[in-house]
Amino acid sequence: MAKPSDTHLPEIVSSSTTIAKEIPSQRVSAVTNFLRNMGVSDPVPDNCNTKDFYSDLVRGFLKPDRVLRGRVTCILTIKPPVANFYGSLHGGAVAVAAETVSIACAKTVVAEDKGLSLGELSISYLSGAPMNAEVIVDGSVVRSGRNFTLVAVEFKLKKTGQLVYTARATFYNMPIAKL
Repeated sequence: MAKPSDTHLPEIVSSSTTIAKEIPSQRVSAVTNFLRNMGVSDPVPDNCNTKDFYSDLVRGFLKPDRVLRGRVTCILTIKPPVANFYGSLHGGAVAVAAETVSIACAKTVVAEDKGLSLGELSISYLSGAPMNAEVIVDGSVVRSGRNFTLVAVEFKLKKTGQLVYTARATFYNMPIAKL
């Protein structure tokens, strides 16, 4: 492996970055230009450098619509703070919304004396939700037992009904510690 100092590379690549010798320098430049354009290594503003900032930000665009036993529906509005470089909903925002709605959904069926531990969250990105769109985030309990709860979440564009993302979350039902 070569060190960045061995070649002429953009400033985004630090001296601790390892680059394979077999990768052509023009490919390395293309990758580093992509990372720079995406804002990689840009400083994080002080007001954003707080615990759970991104999750709190995403949850601010998520509004409850309906809460039933085993089912929770929210509306997610796509605005610039939760959009990606391409002007659609950021994948991380999809994950935060999926986790939040899944937890809320599971809490409608799991006993109050049980805690939830997220064991798995899988997401399928089928399409992109464009800027200013409203997305219906519909979570439903697929199965809930003594030890685990499985929740499915669908993200559909409110205007067209087009399915844009799906998610499945598995929670382990844990006894709450009595301290």
